[in-house]
Amino acid sequence: MTERLEQLHDTLAASRAEVNKVILGQDDVIDATLIVILARQHALIEGVPGVAKTLLARTLAHVLGCEFARIQFTPDLMPADITGTNIFNFARNEFTLVRGPVFTSFLLADEINRAPAKTQSALLQAMQERTVTIDRETHALSENFTVFATQNPIEYEGTYPLPEAQKDRFLLKVPISAPDRDHELELATRMLGANAPEACLERGDVSAVLAAGELGKAREALADVSMRDEITGYIVDVIRRTRTHESVLVGAGPRATQALVVSSRAHAAIAGRDFVTPDDVKAMAIPVLEHRLILRPEFEIEGMTSAEAVQKILESVAVPV
Repeated sequence: MTERLEQLHDTLAASRAEVNKVILGQDDVIDATLIVILARQHALIEGVPGVAKTLLARTLAHVLGCEFARIQFTPDLMPADITGTNIFNFARNEFTLVRGPVFTSFLLADEINRAPAKTQSALLQAMQERTVTIDRETHALSENFTVFATQNPIEYEGTYPLPEAQKDRFLLKVPISAPDRDHELELATRMLGANAPEACLERGDVSAVLAAGELGKAREALADVSMRDEITGYIVDVIRRTRTHESVLVGAGPRATQALVVSSRAHAAIAGRDFVTPDDVKAMAIPVLEHRLILRPEFEIEGMTSAEAVQKILESVAVPV
């Protein structure tokens, strides 16, 4: 293992430990979001209210030395509320750009499916190109620009489903469920004193592992994680199988192939290895593919989920040795 890959592993372990001071009982979720950040991509976080989706994004921003901004998506939200707009300055007799919350590093798009498609589309250019266009002028966003979009999986009244093109921009779909009894008991106990999770973060009990601008250097270590040709071929075969499986109406595109490659590499780095194994691919297949597949109606009626379809696809593809 190279020196910079060892440093990356230490950084990720320290980051996980700091986030765990605030986020209780969500180790898999923390690892998934770290993979998204390490891969320089975006996450679609799904969970009922009160499971610390916003707090997770705020804590990650603090730990990794990044700026944080939050947008509450509502039906009356306009694209300019996200990107910003030019306002005429009478004192200077010129237009001045008032930047929107998209000009940040970590952006929480809270309940993204509550805004109509026109407003949701304001994020498409930012997510794909890390730029925004305002009055025909293009502005660059932060190199660390990452969207954490949240949605409620049980309340669909008054929502606008995300279009397939936008869902495809999210590297992973990260479900968050309630913590187990022991962690929820710990949370309740901490609320009785001065160690509530939000209070710990505000008080500065959580340390920053990286300084501003260091995240890009940490990502460079991913290049030291090797992937055998057989593993690359396995990834391609899994993605191509989604297009022919009997339960799938619309399979994953080439962007899903890229997503599974980079996420498997990041998963190996978090595990402390400098090579990718088939188990890394299997671990990332469901979060990478679940939100990208459209099942056939007859299978949906029978109760099959996208995650179950991905599992069946994995079982049908030969694993390299």
